[in-house]
Amino acid sequence: MKKSTIMLIAIVVVIFFIISGAIGKYNAMITLEEGVDASWAQVENVYQRRADLIPNLVATVKGVAEFEKETFTAVAEARSKVSNVNLEGITNNPQAMQNFQESQGQLSGALSKLMVVVERYPELKANQNFLDLQTQLEGTENRISVERNRFNQAAQGYNTIIRRFPGSIYAGLFGFERKAYFEAEAGSEKAPEVKF
Repeated sequence: MKKSTIMLIAIVVVIFFIISGAIGKYNAMITLEEGVDASWAQVENVYQRRADLIPNLVATVKGVAEFEKETFTAVAEARSKVSNVNLEGITNNPQAMQNFQESQGQLSGALSKLMVVVERYPELKANQNFLDLQTQLEGTENRISVERNRFNQAAQGYNTIIRRFPGSIYAGLFGFERKAYFEAEAGSEKAPEVKF
């Protein structure tokens, strides 16, 4: 064989491997990005479950604790803020993710106040409808924690691939962006102070 033919074959083989590597990395990034998106959809799903339970829970408590309007208003306002958060592109935007977390935190705080109200009304603790709703809400809060953890794991796997060499080159070429994580609320690193 001629030297030029061997050189041409070598160049074609190298180009083939470069293109194959790029296609493989691209497909891996797409797969991981879809995993992040699916995990995020599940996070939204459990948050929506919580939002759907709240009106029933509030209505049940309202029937017994009619004069706790401030608490009911706080829950309604927090729920409204949560439903008004724009979720488009949230996984690529750390600030939007933080805003989402803050609105969810406000809703959690309002629900905590609602549960304090419940403590003042023993008849609620005997109401089976309320107990069922409370159990569902507790289960939903656990699901939220699990799904947020799964989302963070999926985001970590994706972010690792797009930041490692040579994935970082392909990520830049194909427009893959880092995904935001759920983070702990400010001050949660400190143990709560309990006074008796």
